[in-house]
Amino acid sequence: MVEPRIPPRAALLAGGTLGAALLLFLLTAWPLAQGNALQRILLLHAMAPRLGMAVLCGAALGLSGAVFQQVLRNPLAEPGTLGVFAGARLALAAATLWAPALLGLGTEMVALAGAILAVLLVLALAARSGFAPLAVILGGLVVTLCLDAGNKALMLLHLEALSDLFVSQSGGLSQNNWQPALSLLPRLGLLALLAALLCRPLAVLDLEATGARAIGLPLPLVRALGLGVAVLLGAFVAAAVGGIGFIGLASAALARLCGARRLGQRMLWGALVGAGMLTLVDQLLLHLAGPQIPAGSVTALLGAPLLLWLLRRMRPGQPAPPATEASAHRPPMSARRLFLLLLAAMPAILLLAFLLGRAPDGGWHCASATEAFSLLPWRAPRILAALAAGSMLGVAGMIIQRLTGNAMASPELLGVSAGAALGLILGVLLGLSGRVALTLPATIGGGLVLLVMLALGRRSGFAPGHMLLAGVALSTAAGSLTAVLLAGGDPRAALLLNWLAGSTYALDGRDAAIVCGTAAALLAVVPLAARWLGILPLGPAVSTGLGLNLPGARLGLLALASALTAAATLLVGPLSFVGLVAPHLARRLGARGALAQYGATALLGGGIMVLADWLGRMVAFPWQVPAGLMATLLGSAYVLWLMSRR
Repeated sequence: MVEPRIPPRAALLAGGTLGAALLLFLLTAWPLAQGNALQRILLLHAMAPRLGMAVLCGAALGLSGAVFQQVLRNPLAEPGTLGVFAGARLALAAATLWAPALLGLGTEMVALAGAILAVLLVLALAARSGFAPLAVILGGLVVTLCLDAGNKALMLLHLEALSDLFVSQSGGLSQNNWQPALSLLPRLGLLALLAALLCRPLAVLDLEATGARAIGLPLPLVRALGLGVAVLLGAFVAAAVGGIGFIGLASAALARLCGARRLGQRMLWGALVGAGMLTLVDQLLLHLAGPQIPAGSVTALLGAPLLLWLLRRMRPGQPAPPATEASAHRPPMSARRLFLLLLAAMPAILLLAFLLGRAPDGGWHCASATEAFSLLPWRAPRILAALAAGSMLGVAGMIIQRLTGNAMASPELLGVSAGAALGLILGVLLGLSGRVALTLPATIGGGLVLLVMLALGRRSGFAPGHMLLAGVALSTAAGSLTAVLLAGGDPRAALLLNWLAGSTYALDGRDAAIVCGTAAALLAVVPLAARWLGILPLGPAVSTGLGLNLPGARLGLLALASALTAAATLLVGPLSFVGLVAPHLARRLGARGALAQYGATALLGGGIMVLADWLGRMVAFPWQVPAGLMATLLGSAYVLWLMSRR
């Protein structure tokens, strides 16, 4: 049977989405065209350029996704999942603050430099695994989280200087003239021509390396050119409107499912489907919610389920490593010695955070006894709250790692923290107030995400790559829904922005007492589940053979981990990496048993968060970096190092 040159289903999907978007545009444009001069100006110089920008950006992202997927032999590749948008955002922010002269060369060049560096970092992380599909995408998603944390830190410290950039990089398509679209058109047209010229050499990559070399194809050059075109397409879109995630992934995948088998077909119809999808989403947003919600947040919300579906179709890869592995480089110290060492170090950390600070002139100052008494109501609550939150996050990460048998799992990377943050937002919108009352919806949100993760993990045998990718997909969906709710303009939701950033500076003695009491109550339950935590990493068959009630144990630990995560998220936000770093450090230092790891993890997590809170007060004095965000910056380097070794 001869394959049709025009896949009918792909043509129907592209034509249907573009036609529906055009119909929605005409429904709004026709009354404006019949109106007064101001309405016609609005149509010609705002709505029409917005439509054109949506078509251009959607087509560019669809083409970029198709080229990325072909070069990397990876059905999950696209600009958003490879760190292109995050790298471009951070580069633009850094140039705005410290090298504004570079912006005179064009924002596209700055965005391109950031995107290239981000992709190179992703490829460097995946090099040890031979650029396996799951390794490349996992590296891209973790790099995106790390770079976005740095971008948020710059935004908090330099809000006035970066506020306009923040708005322009939100993924919105609003326009006030034709100049951005007309400037983008020739750049994208040239890249589309280059992609067309590379179509035949890139198609030979289907023959694998041996077959391609047999016909004399210079593989490194072809791959470099293909990557360059794909990165340029994503960087130009990021410079123009910001990051718009998952359009490249969705359009290329849908074009393939609709019959576009050959590379040329996937590139053409992927671009057309991408143009139709983004334009339709943007027009629907205009009609249903107005222009205040950026299209980028909604496309990420819609694309996360597609990522989960594609993930289910991929081979799981290697099984999960045991969560009790020890370091192979040096013999670990005894668990008792480690616990005593950490316990002895904790007073020093607390005294450092309490006594050492910055004077009004910016110099370092150690408080005297009299000054310490006056500082007590200001510093003690936030130090105690940070200690409690870090301990809860660390222990929650330990529980999740033993529950899933995955040493790379954590509340942050599995989406549990993002689910708790979403439950928190919904609780506020439903009229709840106060940290105690909001703990329940946050716990439910985190528990639902963890329950979904366990269901997804059973299908893949809890393979680490699948679990982490599914977790980041759920985090993206929850984070996008949170962004949509916050963009709705509700003043109650806006009050939670400081909480979501992980700030502790507004806490008082009463808040600290509630937090410490909650932490003490929840952490006291963990030793009662020590037998479950010791047996579960051995696997379902062994656990059942030893008489463990597997569904009941998993449900109980799920509820406990969710409650710990929710209570900590109320204080330090949905991302800190303490839930990954603390239990992993405890295990590497020798705490391999359940109870030993529990004690070491609680102390390490609390100490890391106290140090993060102290550093947040010091590094940008007199401004403050929230403790959760500072912990994210500290943990990012550790996570990247950990990925480079796995």
